[in-house]
Amino acid sequence: MPGTRSHSRYAADRGLTTRMVTTMFLIGLLYVVFVGVLLAVLRDSWPLVLVIAGGLFVAQFWFSDRIAAYSMGAREVTPEQAPELHGAVDRVCALADMPKPRVAIADSDIPNAFATGRSEKTALVCATTGLLRRLEPEELEGVIAHELSHVAHRDVAVMTVASFLGVLAGMMARVWLYSGLGRSSRDSNTAIAVLVIPLVSAVVYVISFLLTRLLSRYRELSADRAAALLTGRPSALASALTKVTGQMARIPTQDLRKAEPFNAFWFAPAFSSKESLGRLLSFHPTLEQRLDQLGRISLRLGRP
Repeated sequence: MPGTRSHSRYAADRGLTTRMVTTMFLIGLLYVVFVGVLLAVLRDSWPLVLVIAGGLFVAQFWFSDRIAAYSMGAREVTPEQAPELHGAVDRVCALADMPKPRVAIADSDIPNAFATGRSEKTALVCATTGLLRRLEPEELEGVIAHELSHVAHRDVAVMTVASFLGVLAGMMARVWLYSGLGRSSRDSNTAIAVLVIPLVSAVVYVISFLLTRLLSRYRELSADRAAALLTGRPSALASALTKVTGQMARIPTQDLRKAEPFNAFWFAPAFSSKESLGRLLSFHPTLEQRLDQLGRISLRLGRP
Protein backbone atom coordinates (compact mmCIF):
# COMPACT_ATOMS: atom_id res chain seq x y z
CA MET A 1 0.00 0.00 0.00
CA PRO A 2 1.34 3.49 -0.74
CA GLY A 3 2.69 5.34 2.24
CA THR A 4 5.76 6.56 4.02
CA ARG A 5 8.47 4.00 4.69
CA SER A 6 8.37 2.91 8.31
CA HIS A 7 11.91 4.09 9.12
CA SER A 8 11.73 7.41 7.32
CA ARG A 9 11.55 10.45 9.59
CA TYR A 10 9.19 12.25 7.26
CA ALA A 11 5.90 12.86 9.03
CA ALA A 12 3.29 10.32 7.98
CA ASP A 13 0.30 11.78 6.17
CA ARG A 14 -2.82 9.66 6.46
CA GLY A 15 -4.74 12.11 4.32
CA LEU A 16 -2.26 11.65 1.49
CA THR A 17 -2.27 7.87 1.87
CA THR A 18 -6.07 7.77 1.80
CA ARG A 19 -6.17 9.95 -1.30
CA MET A 20 -3.56 7.84 -3.06
CA VAL A 21 -5.40 4.59 -2.34
CA THR A 22 -8.72 6.12 -3.40
CA THR A 23 -7.21 7.54 -6.59
CA MET A 24 -5.59 4.23 -7.49
CA PHE A 25 -8.87 2.36 -6.88
CA LEU A 26 -10.89 4.76 -9.03
CA ILE A 27 -8.23 4.82 -11.75
CA GLY A 28 -8.13 1.01 -11.75
CA LEU A 29 -11.92 0.83 -11.99
CA LEU A 30 -11.91 3.38 -14.80
CA TYR A 31 -9.19 1.41 -16.58
CA VAL A 32 -11.22 -1.80 -16.44
CA VAL A 33 -14.32 -0.02 -17.75
CA PHE A 34 -12.36 1.67 -20.53
CA VAL A 35 -10.68 -1.52 -21.76
CA GLY A 36 -13.99 -3.37 -21.42
CA VAL A 37 -15.74 -0.85 -23.67
CA LEU A 38 -12.95 -1.11 -26.23
CA LEU A 39 -13.14 -4.90 -26.23
CA ALA A 40 -16.92 -4.80 -26.60
CA VAL A 41 -16.80 -2.34 -29.50
CA LEU A 42 -13.73 -3.78 -31.23
CA ARG A 43 -14.58 -7.46 -30.93
CA ASP A 44 -12.67 -8.31 -34.10
CA SER A 45 -9.58 -6.46 -32.91
CA TRP A 46 -9.47 -7.45 -29.23
CA PRO A 47 -5.91 -8.88 -29.39
CA LEU A 48 -4.65 -5.51 -30.62
CA VAL A 49 -6.49 -3.71 -27.82
CA LEU A 50 -4.91 -5.95 -25.17
CA VAL A 51 -1.44 -5.67 -26.67
CA ILE A 52 -1.58 -1.88 -26.89
CA ALA A 53 -3.10 -1.46 -23.42
CA GLY A 54 -0.61 -3.85 -21.82
CA GLY A 55 2.37 -2.46 -23.70
CA LEU A 56 1.56 1.13 -22.83
CA PHE A 57 1.03 0.26 -19.17
CA VAL A 58 4.43 -1.44 -18.92
CA ALA A 59 6.13 1.40 -20.75
CA GLN A 60 4.44 4.05 -18.61
CA PHE A 61 5.27 2.32 -15.33
CA TRP A 62 8.87 1.36 -16.10
CA PHE A 63 10.06 4.20 -18.28
CA SER A 64 7.96 7.29 -17.55
CA ASP A 65 10.34 8.58 -14.88
CA ARG A 66 13.33 8.23 -17.23
CA ILE A 67 11.42 9.85 -20.07
CA ALA A 68 10.39 12.75 -17.84
CA ALA A 69 13.94 13.27 -16.55
CA TYR A 70 15.35 13.13 -20.08
CA SER A 71 12.69 15.50 -21.41
CA MET A 72 13.53 18.05 -18.73
CA GLY A 73 17.24 17.85 -19.49
CA ALA A 74 18.37 16.17 -16.28
CA ARG A 75 21.94 14.86 -16.22
CA GLU A 76 23.39 13.01 -13.26
CA VAL A 77 26.25 14.74 -11.49
CA THR A 78 28.91 13.62 -9.01
CA PRO A 79 29.68 15.30 -5.68
CA GLU A 80 32.76 16.81 -7.30
CA GLN A 81 30.68 18.34 -10.10
CA ALA A 82 27.92 19.72 -7.84
CA PRO A 83 29.12 19.87 -4.22
CA GLU A 84 26.43 22.34 -3.10
CA LEU A 85 23.55 20.24 -4.43
CA HIS A 86 24.99 16.95 -3.19
CA GLY A 87 25.61 18.53 0.22
CA ALA A 88 21.96 19.60 0.47
CA VAL A 89 20.75 16.13 -0.55
CA ASP A 90 23.11 14.47 1.94
CA ARG A 91 21.88 16.64 4.80
CA VAL A 92 18.20 16.07 4.04
CA CYS A 93 18.73 12.31 3.63
CA ALA A 94 20.50 12.22 6.99
CA LEU A 95 17.62 14.10 8.62
CA ALA A 96 15.06 11.82 6.99
CA ASP A 97 17.06 8.61 7.50
CA MET A 98 16.48 7.53 3.91
CA PRO A 99 18.78 6.29 1.12
CA LYS A 100 20.37 8.93 -1.04
CA PRO A 101 18.80 9.16 -4.50
CA ARG A 102 20.60 9.86 -7.73
CA VAL A 103 21.38 13.56 -8.07
CA ALA A 104 21.02 15.51 -11.31
CA ILE A 105 21.14 19.03 -12.68
CA ALA A 106 19.14 20.49 -15.56
CA ASP A 107 20.83 23.28 -17.49
CA SER A 108 17.98 25.80 -17.40
CA ASP A 109 17.61 29.34 -16.08
CA ILE A 110 14.10 28.47 -14.84
CA PRO A 111 14.47 28.19 -11.04
CA ASN A 112 12.92 24.83 -10.24
CA ALA A 113 13.41 21.24 -9.07
CA PHE A 114 11.71 17.87 -9.39
CA ALA A 115 11.95 14.25 -8.28
CA THR A 116 11.10 11.09 -10.20
CA GLY A 117 11.28 7.37 -9.56
CA ARG A 118 9.04 4.40 -8.82
CA SER A 119 10.77 3.78 -5.48
CA GLU A 120 13.64 5.00 -3.33
CA LYS A 121 15.97 2.67 -5.24
CA THR A 122 15.16 4.30 -8.58
CA ALA A 123 14.65 7.85 -7.28
CA LEU A 124 16.31 10.87 -8.86
CA VAL A 125 16.23 14.43 -7.57
CA CYS A 126 17.09 17.24 -9.94
CA ALA A 127 17.63 20.98 -9.55
CA THR A 128 18.05 23.49 -12.35
CA THR A 129 21.09 25.71 -12.65
CA GLY A 130 18.74 28.66 -12.26
CA LEU A 131 17.57 27.37 -8.87
CA LEU A 132 21.10 26.71 -7.62
CA ARG A 133 22.20 30.19 -8.64
CA ARG A 134 19.34 31.97 -6.87
CA LEU A 135 18.77 30.14 -3.56
CA GLU A 136 20.61 30.31 -0.27
CA PRO A 137 21.73 27.00 1.30
CA GLU A 138 18.80 26.81 3.75
CA GLU A 139 16.32 27.58 0.97
CA LEU A 140 17.84 24.89 -1.24
CA GLU A 141 17.58 22.35 1.58
CA GLY A 142 13.90 23.22 1.96
CA VAL A 143 13.27 22.57 -1.74
CA ILE A 144 15.20 19.30 -1.66
CA ALA A 145 13.29 18.21 1.45
CA HIS A 146 10.05 18.93 -0.40
CA GLU A 147 11.10 16.83 -3.38
CA LEU A 148 12.38 13.92 -1.29
CA SER A 149 9.07 13.90 0.57
CA HIS A 150 7.44 12.90 -2.72
CA VAL A 151 9.84 9.95 -2.89
CA ALA A 152 9.40 8.94 0.77
CA HIS A 153 5.60 9.05 0.53
CA ARG A 154 5.75 7.27 -2.87
CA ASP A 155 3.27 9.67 -4.39
CA VAL A 156 5.63 10.06 -7.36
CA ALA A 157 4.95 6.44 -8.30
CA VAL A 158 1.22 6.84 -7.74
CA MET A 159 1.09 9.92 -9.95
CA THR A 160 2.98 8.03 -12.65
CA VAL A 161 0.46 5.19 -12.67
CA ALA A 162 -2.54 7.50 -12.23
CA SER A 163 -1.60 9.62 -15.22
CA PHE A 164 -1.27 6.51 -17.41
CA LEU A 165 -4.98 6.15 -18.12
CA GLY A 166 -5.26 9.58 -19.71
CA VAL A 167 -2.30 8.75 -21.93
CA LEU A 168 -3.88 5.40 -22.86
CA ALA A 169 -7.21 7.03 -23.73
CA GLY A 170 -5.54 9.47 -26.08
CA MET A 171 -3.37 6.78 -27.66
CA MET A 172 -6.28 4.41 -28.24
CA ALA A 173 -8.28 7.14 -29.95
CA ARG A 174 -5.32 7.90 -32.24
CA VAL A 175 -4.75 4.22 -33.02
CA TRP A 176 -8.38 3.83 -33.99
CA LEU A 177 -8.48 6.95 -36.12
CA TYR A 178 -5.18 6.49 -37.95
CA SER A 179 -4.59 2.73 -38.09
CA GLY A 180 -7.38 2.03 -40.55
CA LEU A 181 -9.24 -0.27 -38.17
CA GLY A 182 -12.50 1.51 -38.82
CA ARG A 183 -12.05 1.37 -42.57
CA SER A 184 -11.05 -2.29 -42.56
CA SER A 185 -14.22 -3.47 -40.85
CA ARG A 186 -17.49 -3.53 -42.77
CA ASP A 187 -19.86 -4.82 -40.09
CA SER A 188 -22.53 -2.73 -38.45
CA ASN A 189 -20.34 -2.00 -35.43
CA THR A 190 -18.02 0.24 -37.42
CA ALA A 191 -20.26 3.29 -37.41
CA ILE A 192 -20.91 2.86 -33.69
CA ALA A 193 -17.21 2.45 -32.94
CA VAL A 194 -16.33 5.61 -34.87
CA LEU A 195 -18.57 7.56 -32.49
CA VAL A 196 -18.10 5.62 -29.25
CA ILE A 197 -14.30 5.32 -29.04
CA PRO A 198 -13.46 9.06 -29.29
CA LEU A 199 -16.32 9.88 -26.91
CA VAL A 200 -15.33 7.29 -24.32
CA SER A 201 -11.66 8.27 -24.65
CA ALA A 202 -12.53 11.92 -24.03
CA VAL A 203 -14.62 11.10 -20.95
CA VAL A 204 -11.91 8.81 -19.54
CA TYR A 205 -9.25 11.46 -20.17
CA VAL A 206 -11.25 14.15 -18.35
CA ILE A 207 -12.00 11.94 -15.34
CA SER A 208 -8.38 10.76 -15.16
CA PHE A 209 -7.14 14.36 -15.37
CA LEU A 210 -9.45 15.54 -12.59
CA LEU A 211 -8.45 12.66 -10.29
CA THR A 212 -4.72 13.26 -10.77
CA ARG A 213 -5.17 17.03 -10.43
CA LEU A 214 -6.97 16.70 -7.10
CA LEU A 215 -4.32 14.29 -5.79
CA SER A 216 -1.48 16.47 -7.06
CA ARG A 217 -2.69 19.62 -5.32
CA TYR A 218 -2.95 17.82 -2.01
CA ARG A 219 0.41 16.09 -2.38
CA GLU A 220 2.17 19.42 -2.96
CA LEU A 221 0.76 20.80 0.30
CA SER A 222 1.70 17.53 1.99
CA ALA A 223 5.28 17.77 0.70
CA ASP A 224 5.56 21.39 1.90
CA ARG A 225 4.28 20.37 5.32
CA ALA A 226 6.56 17.34 5.61
CA ALA A 227 9.63 19.32 4.47
CA ALA A 228 8.94 22.14 6.94
CA LEU A 229 8.52 19.73 9.85
CA LEU A 230 11.59 17.68 8.89
CA THR A 231 13.97 20.63 8.54
CA GLY A 232 12.34 22.71 11.27
CA ARG A 233 12.67 25.78 9.02
CA PRO A 234 9.33 26.50 7.35
CA SER A 235 10.42 30.10 6.76
CA ALA A 236 13.29 28.92 4.54
CA LEU A 237 10.89 26.92 2.36
CA ALA A 238 8.48 29.87 2.25
CA SER A 239 11.36 32.12 1.18
CA ALA A 240 12.33 29.66 -1.57
CA LEU A 241 8.75 29.47 -2.80
CA THR A 242 8.41 33.25 -2.89
CA LYS A 243 11.74 33.71 -4.63
CA VAL A 244 11.15 30.98 -7.23
CA THR A 245 7.63 32.19 -8.05
CA GLY A 246 8.76 35.80 -8.30
CA GLN A 247 11.67 34.96 -10.59
CA MET A 248 9.38 33.12 -13.04
CA ALA A 249 8.19 36.47 -14.38
CA ARG A 250 11.74 37.22 -15.57
CA ILE A 251 12.10 34.00 -17.57
CA PRO A 252 11.58 34.29 -21.36
CA THR A 253 8.13 33.15 -22.47
CA GLN A 254 9.64 30.64 -24.91
CA ASP A 255 11.49 28.86 -22.08
CA LEU A 256 8.41 28.83 -19.85
CA ARG A 257 6.34 27.37 -22.67
CA LYS A 258 8.79 24.46 -22.98
CA ALA A 259 8.66 23.79 -19.24
CA GLU A 260 4.87 24.13 -18.88
CA PRO A 261 3.98 20.57 -19.99
CA PHE A 262 5.98 19.21 -17.04
CA ASN A 263 4.30 21.32 -14.33
CA ALA A 264 3.02 18.20 -12.54
CA PHE A 265 6.66 17.39 -11.71
CA TRP A 266 8.04 20.83 -10.86
CA PHE A 267 8.48 22.25 -7.35
CA ALA A 268 6.68 25.38 -8.57
CA PRO A 269 4.61 25.67 -11.76
CA ALA A 270 5.91 27.50 -14.82
CA PHE A 271 3.26 29.42 -16.76
CA SER A 272 3.94 30.99 -20.13
CA SER A 273 1.34 33.74 -19.67
CA LYS A 274 -1.08 35.19 -17.11
CA GLU A 275 -3.97 33.97 -19.26
CA SER A 276 -2.55 30.45 -19.54
CA LEU A 277 -5.15 27.70 -19.24
CA GLY A 278 -2.58 25.89 -17.11
CA ARG A 279 -3.16 28.38 -14.31
CA LEU A 280 -6.81 27.40 -14.07
CA LEU A 281 -6.05 23.68 -14.34
CA SER A 282 -2.82 23.80 -12.33
CA PHE A 283 -1.55 20.70 -10.55
CA HIS A 284 -0.27 22.98 -7.76
CA PRO A 285 -2.13 24.89 -5.05
CA THR A 286 -1.75 28.66 -5.19
CA LEU A 287 1.30 30.38 -3.71
CA GLU A 288 -0.97 31.98 -1.10
CA GLN A 289 -2.25 28.58 0.04
CA ARG A 290 1.26 27.20 0.35
CA LEU A 291 2.59 30.23 2.24
CA ASP A 292 -0.43 30.28 4.55
CA GLN A 293 0.20 26.65 5.53
CA LEU A 294 3.90 27.29 6.14
CA GLY A 295 3.00 30.32 8.25
CA ARG A 296 0.78 28.19 10.47
CA ILE A 297 3.56 25.62 10.87
CA SER A 298 5.99 28.39 11.86
CA LEU A 299 3.62 29.52 14.61
CA ARG A 300 3.21 25.94 15.82
CA LEU A 301 6.98 25.44 15.96
CA GLY A 302 7.51 28.84 17.56
CA ARG A 303 9.72 29.99 14.70
CA PRO A 304 9.77 33.55 13.30
